[in-house]
Amino acid sequence: MVKVGIIGYGYWGPNLFRNFNETLNAQVVCVCDLKTDRISIVKHNYPTIKVTNDHRELISDKRIDAVVIATPVSTHFELAMLALKAGKHVLIEKPLAATSEEYSRLIDEAGKRKLVLLVDHTFIYTGAVKKIHELTRKNLIGNIYYYDSVRINLGIFQHDVNVIWDLAVHDISVMDYLLKEKPYGVSATGGSHVKGKPEDVAYMTLFFAKKLIAHLHVNWLSPVKVRRTLIGGTNKMIVYDDLEPSDKVKVYDRGIAVHEGSEAMRQILVSYHSGDMWAPYLDVTEGLRAEVEHFADCIENMKTPITNGESGLRVVKILEAANKSMEKHGRPVKLK
Repeated sequence: MVKVGIIGYGYWGPNLFRNFNETLNAQVVCVCDLKTDRISIVKHNYPTIKVTNDHRELISDKRIDAVVIATPVSTHFELAMLALKAGKHVLIEKPLAATSEEYSRLIDEAGKRKLVLLVDHTFIYTGAVKKIHELTRKNLIGNIYYYDSVRINLGIFQHDVNVIWDLAVHDISVMDYLLKEKPYGVSATGGSHVKGKPEDVAYMTLFFAKKLIAHLHVNWLSPVKVRRTLIGGTNKMIVYDDLEPSDKVKVYDRGIAVHEGSEAMRQILVSYHSGDMWAPYLDVTEGLRAEVEHFADCIENMKTPITNGESGLRVVKILEAANKSMEKHGRPVKLK
């Protein structure tokens, strides 16, 4: 059984705690947080679990095999590096670090010490995203024309990251997992409407070598909550609505067929087809539960996580390019 220590018991920490404590192949033995009231909650509800406000005490605990980090982004690199150097496997909230340089250093450290480094891109472990991945790999969708996502709500304003790093990171990680092609450039525009805070509304376009194009819209100022992704292909089209209580994924047998006319006609004829819609069966296991079980399995059997450091690094490079593009009022920025 993998013994786990959790640093950070704020917004996401309790969810991680619950899932690790309920899975069969992992056990939480220590929780760390700077706020006394949070520590008191853990101590009251789980008296057998050690609590501390010193992350160094948790990381140096010899009972602990893996450290889970659920703290502000600005603290991720230092905490993760300390944990890796102490020989601990690491699961860390997205994004893994604030820069791609820090990402690379953490990846190198984990590789050198043969430790598991997993980035908490939870949506990739949901039944909906796993089903879409299965459909795309079976080529049921055909060649993908576009990837369009909207993630908006009257959200929680972050002080250390903008809306792209907070919300678009989810969609970029899902897109990276689903699409075989990788983007070569990014264009982004955004704005801040609260003094002293980062951008709260943003639009991103990602460019690919072929005809595929992707567009992402994220917003902390929307009066309604929307979590919807559209994927259009030559054979089928997919609508993924994460807020649907059931039938989160719907596959539409709709599309177009292009027929070139004779040279004399000098025209292209477009015909439309509209068939059935079907909603595939989805695994209802909570995404975070599947993720923590996968993390423990990777530790026990020395496997490479689905959301490993390299996949997370690709996501952060896109986020960095988007920031540069916003500074240039939407001018495209190439990805290395």
